[in-house]
Amino acid sequence: MIKEIIVVEGKDDTAAIKRAVDADTIETNGSAIGEDVLRRIALASERRGVIIFTDPDHAGERIRKIVARHAPGCKHAFLPQEKALYKGDIGIENASPEAIRAALSELRTESADESGEISWEDLMEAGLIVHPDASNRRLRIGKLLGIGYANGKQFYKRCTSFRISKAEFTAALRQMEEELEG
Repeated sequence: MIKEIIVVEGKDDTAAIKRAVDADTIETNGSAIGEDVLRRIALASERRGVIIFTDPDHAGERIRKIVARHAPGCKHAFLPQEKALYKGDIGIENASPEAIRAALSELRTESADESGEISWEDLMEAGLIVHPDASNRRLRIGKLLGIGYANGKQFYKRCTSFRISKAEFTAALRQMEEELEG
């Protein structure tokens, strides 16, 4: 049984989560999250804690930001897009129980103190911004760090808010470079 309540987008996501783990969920019913749902999420955050587990797409990111803003200090689970894809549809509901359990085993907790060890210059030197293949590189290293894909500005924010250490960043960068060479 997972102690925290998992915030998902819809009932199909809840069904997928329940196939993988014993957990309670709150459904946002898409990106038009109502005030009553946000109040339930805030209460859940105070009482049990919240894990945000939204689809790895633009709408899922938007929902993640809204929920995190209303319930600071949430934990985040990220699922790579290829693990959530079925016949062109991207969603948690398409993921295998194993992929869901793996994502839930690599939770990241957001911190209000955004003075992380990773600088904008670190991202530049790593080719994660201002680089011809920056988007692809962020996708790869985001998977390795367990923080998902994001544009450059959002990736930097995740590195700081999830307090990615220089050691973690360097190890993931090294692994990515090895994968690209091999």
